[in-house]
Amino acid sequence: MNNSWLKNALPHVVAILVFLIVSALFCKPVMDGKTLDQHDTGVIGWRGSAQNAYEVKEKTGKLPLWNTNVFSGMPNYQIAMEGRSAIPVDLNKVIGLWLPKPMNFFFIACVCFYILCVILRFNPMVGIFGALAFAYSTYNPLIVSAGHETKMMAIAYMPLLLGGLLLIFNKRYWIGLALATLGAVFELMANHPQIAYYFFLIAGAVTIGYIIIWIKNKDFKHFAISVALSAVAALVALGCYSLAYLTTTEYARYTMRGGKSVEIQGNEVKATSTQGLDTDYAMQYSMSKVEPIIMLMPKAVGGSSGTPLKEDSKVVEKLVETGVPEMQAAQFASQLPAYWGGMVPPDYSGGPAYIGAIIFILAIIGFVVVRGPVKWTILAVTILSVLMSWGKYFLGFNQFLLDHLPLYNKFRAPSMALVICQLTLPLMAVLAVHTLFFAKDARQQLTLQFKNILYTLGGITAVLLLLYIGQSYGSGFDQQIMQMQLDPNGGDRLNRAIVAGLKADRQSMFGGQVLRSVVFMAIVLGVIFACMKNWLRPVVGVALLAVVTLLDLWVIDKQYFSDDHYVYKDDVQVQVTPTAIDQEILKDKDPHYRVYDVAGMNSNRVSYFHRSALGYHPAKLRLYQDVIERYFSGTPNEQLLNALDVRYIISRDQQGQEVLIPNSNAYGAAWFVKAIKTVSDDVEELQAIGITNLKDTAVVQQKNIPAGLQISADSTATVKLVKYTNDEIEYEAESATGGLIVLSEVYYPAGWNAYINGKPADIIRTNYVLRGLVVPQGKHQIKLVFEPTSFKKGDNISYLSSWLLIIIVLGGCFLQWKTDKKHPKADVTIGE
Repeated sequence: MNNSWLKNALPHVVAILVFLIVSALFCKPVMDGKTLDQHDTGVIGWRGSAQNAYEVKEKTGKLPLWNTNVFSGMPNYQIAMEGRSAIPVDLNKVIGLWLPKPMNFFFIACVCFYILCVILRFNPMVGIFGALAFAYSTYNPLIVSAGHETKMMAIAYMPLLLGGLLLIFNKRYWIGLALATLGAVFELMANHPQIAYYFFLIAGAVTIGYIIIWIKNKDFKHFAISVALSAVAALVALGCYSLAYLTTTEYARYTMRGGKSVEIQGNEVKATSTQGLDTDYAMQYSMSKVEPIIMLMPKAVGGSSGTPLKEDSKVVEKLVETGVPEMQAAQFASQLPAYWGGMVPPDYSGGPAYIGAIIFILAIIGFVVVRGPVKWTILAVTILSVLMSWGKYFLGFNQFLLDHLPLYNKFRAPSMALVICQLTLPLMAVLAVHTLFFAKDARQQLTLQFKNILYTLGGITAVLLLLYIGQSYGSGFDQQIMQMQLDPNGGDRLNRAIVAGLKADRQSMFGGQVLRSVVFMAIVLGVIFACMKNWLRPVVGVALLAVVTLLDLWVIDKQYFSDDHYVYKDDVQVQVTPTAIDQEILKDKDPHYRVYDVAGMNSNRVSYFHRSALGYHPAKLRLYQDVIERYFSGTPNEQLLNALDVRYIISRDQQGQEVLIPNSNAYGAAWFVKAIKTVSDDVEELQAIGITNLKDTAVVQQKNIPAGLQISADSTATVKLVKYTNDEIEYEAESATGGLIVLSEVYYPAGWNAYINGKPADIIRTNYVLRGLVVPQGKHQIKLVFEPTSFKKGDNISYLSSWLLIIIVLGGCFLQWKTDKKHPKADVTIGE
């Protein structure tokens, strides 16, 4: 009996078992019945915004398209969406072996990177090493802990898609097409466009490297086939993603990411015209010039913004020297952050994007010892990611990218660009290990390259020493310290003492991290030297590096992803138990009213139970954001609250306890106005709604008023809400003269249609952010329906594309099997 297949499969089975065991140990509280308490989304985050939609689905069998519980209304398909698919199972669950969250995230990341290594014909131990390093890079636990699950899934699938492209580029066309298509679908369907964008920069760099080879070898036929198959994979993946893509692209035009027409500074409003995010907003969460070194040295700039100074801080010593009592000095110092990178308040660093010292060191060695032009394009995109991460600290360059790089102005948080390094550096690290230990000429390469390795490690050490010596150790936070009034006698003596102590702490911290890096360089060099001298077998050496790397990452990860981040499921339910105030509001069974929580910005707790006028979503409607900035940033404007039908206000007393304030002046779901105030543009309209009695007068731009419209006051006119659901609203209106009805619903032109007695009618943007409707005299039935064509079109395309995906994956695997039976398998390389 031939057991060769079992022998070949055994290392991969071992790898899967390793990934399972590590993920289970890393997420052990899940095995004890606990769940993550994810502070950014979690139950009262994303779930709060989606709760109403799921309640509707429970009653009707499908998710609604409009969400009534966040920001007075927005498309629900930006929060929770479902469409048709020919694929009968959730492929994410299949590849994650139905593991519970968050175990599945780390397991999937390991599997995808391991598949990439298998495609490259690496030794299984190299694949295990690289997979563990990639999956447990510290940024991953950070974002999982925060609840950014789509981001984690998009990161996890990057190696799978890259592997499919490499198969195509190395003439394994059929299996490459199947895997590239599947990987692209996974990547896009993770639905985190910014991570996908970074991956496509990596893919572009790798492709350029191969194009150089193809042109050099005059292999134009292969060039054409590779481009064509890659395009097919991309198109089918886009087809599968079209439901999310079409709706999101349509929605983005009306959000903060689509630009703005007004500039708001306090009470002043000016006209402007921008595309994409504002530069200041896009450049939030920028890294200082030295900060990307955290990929090698996790505590180089102090860790996270929430990490306090140590008890032996030099700040205490400096303050004591000025005469401050030691206890008072220690108490003050304990409130200062150890973090001194570029993300100063109100920006916040959740922790370092640490990829592992050994991985970083091996990657730099890889750029020296790995052959072929592709390594240079990978190096180029790696450097690009560092420059992008600097954001506002390298504004000239990054402003150029915002203005000229397609779609880049839709994203913020430049620090996220280091996700590129999170794939490129582990990839170069395993390429270095393969080249030195397992390639056909590995023994020769190891001997020839050893001197270059020494020079490389020496160069890294020299750079770190120069950074240690040459820095000022200043931070933007120091300016905030200097502006504090600390000395009751005036002057800045205490301020300067604090800053001097902080700089001394930072230098000491950075120096300790340099020494730490030197230790890891010694470990890498020791393993390489031992393997060169045959004191260690290469497999043992790589296993040793893998263990040390995993332990290193584990220690750092657990500082930001400890067992304390888990809670029992019963405790989670406590978070969504209605308070006494919630219960009081819920006694009101009227289908239409809203709740305004003065502390509700960036929180969806109220949205879990009520139709909230505030909430959290990363892409708010631009019109609504303008109203928030102009009228809700301080004491909310009473007219706007009434127009939004805010019947209940949740405030806080002097003790911080919630207080319910009923608002009997709310205008209700709809009302006839007695007059129209015409304005010329967005600036005038936004300013006018704050000083106009919106119950009697509607503010409308001249260009939006139907020709010949005359409004006369009709004291007998009535409008009554008959039906109110997420996607359909019905009214009965009666007026002797006809007139303009203002609807207390957010204006959104892409999908909401109005019908009067069954005939289409135009919805007019009214009061800057609301809907208006001209109604003729008499009694009429009015119906508003949310029926976006983007959803219907996207759903149809996605469904058809899911069939194409099945055909390509199954057909590609079958055709590759037939091809491999006739011809030997071609080696897959990174462009050597």
